[in-house]
Amino acid sequence: MADGQMLEELLAWYVAVGADEAIGDVPTNRFAEPAARAVAVPTAAIPSRPAAPAALLAPNAALAAAHEAAAAAGNLAELKAAVEAFDGCTLKRTATHTVFADGNPDSGLMFIGEAPGAEEDRIGRPFVGASGQLLDRMLQTIGLDRSLVYITNVLFWRPPGNRKPTETEIALCRPFVDRHIALVRPSLLVMVGGTASAALLPGSDGITRLRGRWLRLNVSGMAEPIEAIAMYHPSFLLRSPERKRETWLDLLSLKSKLTSKSK
Repeated sequence: MADGQMLEELLAWYVAVGADEAIGDVPTNRFAEPAARAVAVPTAAIPSRPAAPAALLAPNAALAAAHEAAAAAGNLAELKAAVEAFDGCTLKRTATHTVFADGNPDSGLMFIGEAPGAEEDRIGRPFVGASGQLLDRMLQTIGLDRSLVYITNVLFWRPPGNRKPTETEIALCRPFVDRHIALVRPSLLVMVGGTASAALLPGSDGITRLRGRWLRLNVSGMAEPIEAIAMYHPSFLLRSPERKRETWLDLLSLKSKLTSKSK
């Protein structure tokens, strides 16, 4: 087998088992004695690295900074810059890209998912991996595409290994999410998945009971509540295709609502 093919298969295996984050420049020999690990390496052998990031703010200070930065954003470009400059969330340190949004902010229809995955982190756009491809097909069934919707997430950075976001991570991003909604001012909002629904509707029912129901969502900075509906996340549908029928009903409900809004 060619060396190149072996390396490709090894990398594919690493990704499959979740080893897709680089945490050091060189591997560590865990079998070496502690003294051996401490042997000095000539300076010339050490590759140059960027300066270490500034220390993270305490959670309360970081949350206050998030509220201040979000409130100061007067348009989407300023909000995107504020999110990219925000250093209060630890997820930013392990992410490749800040994933802000995709689609048409003037469409009147906003989708909010959970967090970027590996493909989204690599490319810098939301819903571009397998889940995004399924979402695109779902939109097509009711005559929509990304030029007719606006898509974002409740987190702007990928959690390592696609783990579930923590409450603190969601809380730190929430001021930016609220400001995002307020600036877009959608007529309808779709919460994609249980994490997005729980983030925007704390204390609400789980996604199984919540999906398919039109609700009134109050958002900071908006005088009137937004009509919102929750549906299953495409990643869940990929694992549980038997639930696609329920999502089809939700999509039909969304199409009906859009039709009534256009009259």
